[in-house]
Amino acid sequence: MNDQMSLSNEIQTKVNDLFIKGFEIPSEKLTPTASLYEDLGLDSLDAVDMLVHLEETFKIKVDGERLMEVRTLQNVYDLVAEVARNAGSETVAQHAPALTANV
Repeated sequence: MNDQMSLSNEIQTKVNDLFIKGFEIPSEKLTPTASLYEDLGLDSLDAVDMLVHLEETFKIKVDGERLMEVRTLQNVYDLVAEVARNAGSETVAQHAPALTANV
């Protein structure tokens, strides 16, 4: 497996953990095409919490305006990967701590 695919898998795993542990969403609902708002039941405050946790977990900084573009779980995976790549942090997912606290 190449490094890019490994990073993508790490990001997907950690993002899914955020939704499972932080928002108490069942893992079977976490599909790439799941809508954050309709399928997963998030609201705008949850979206802000999600952004904060993504920044803390992956040690990245995401422009709040980018949050408006995020509609699906795949969008979240892609956003984290893009921001990490632009920050030059190829190993951001491997060094991210495991999530343990509820939101």
